Amino acid sequence: MPVVSTVNARFREIGAFEAFEEHMGSLLDLGRGSDIVVLPELVTAELMTLEPGWREATMHDIELIAKHEDRLKTWFAEQAIARGQYVLAGSTMVRREAGVFNEATLFGPEGLIVSHEKTHLFRLEGASGRIKTGTKSTVVELPVGRIGILICYEIEIPECVDAAVAQGADLLLNPSMTLSEAGAWRVLHCASARAIENQVYVATSQISADPVGFCPGFWGMSRLMAPADAPWPATGVVAATEPNAEAVATAELDYEDLYRNRETGAVATFDDRLRNAELYRSWPSRR
Repeated sequence: MPVVSTVNARFREIGAFEAFEEHMGSLLDLGRGSDIVVLPELVTAELMTLEPGWREATMHDIELIAKHEDRLKTWFAEQAIARGQYVLAGSTMVRREAGVFNEATLFGPEGLIVSHEKTHLFRLEGASGRIKTGTKSTVVELPVGRIGILICYEIEIPECVDAAVAQGADLLLNPSMTLSEAGAWRVLHCASARAIENQVYVATSQISADPVGFCPGFWGMSRLMAPADAPWPATGVVAATEPNAEAVATAELDYEDLYRNRETGAVATFDDRLRNAELYRSWPSRR
């Protein structure tokens, strides 16, 4: 039964990489003692404030932070080992031969490093054409469970989650950054829907900020979600932060509760979606 902490972060202007490390350390401290700590998508965006002229930049310039990849991975890997935790370090931009990707990396206390490239970009994110999409579904089996990684908008695409659950994922880690309150609620509502229809846990971690420079403003509230059924709260929300606060939501998640819910819960969505698969295939489809 892992203890999971999902962090709601506040964007900061920084003057040096060391200030970023200090901020990230304080966020990880919020989840001290947990088995898994989840940070938001592009929590590394504040590294943009190290760029000359960053106040005149736009979100399309976010690829500039890719230069920090090696230093970021070294620091987060050291933190996961030192703290004895699995740390999903939000996401950051990385540069590969094929282009720039939005990549989330999970670091483990045993030295594990597993990365996932975002497969679906929301409209503004993909508008410049400079950010490329990944092609793989990422699930890893750990002592703390079978973990799937889905970055922000991916949780709004049922097929992304279905692929992770088909690989045995019981807990989905969903780092997120949205530019509006409506965007944050889309992610949260869809995370709740995915938890219900697949009878899994979802940990969504978000970030908030006031408009400044390249940053148009972010709205965030982080949650741990379960199927909306006993033994969890009727809302399915196991733990949550206040909106736009630098805070953490923490809870112990029992996988046996999930398995019992699939067998004896009020609904059987995990099985019924497969039981009627042939029927669904006979219906009209956009695919």
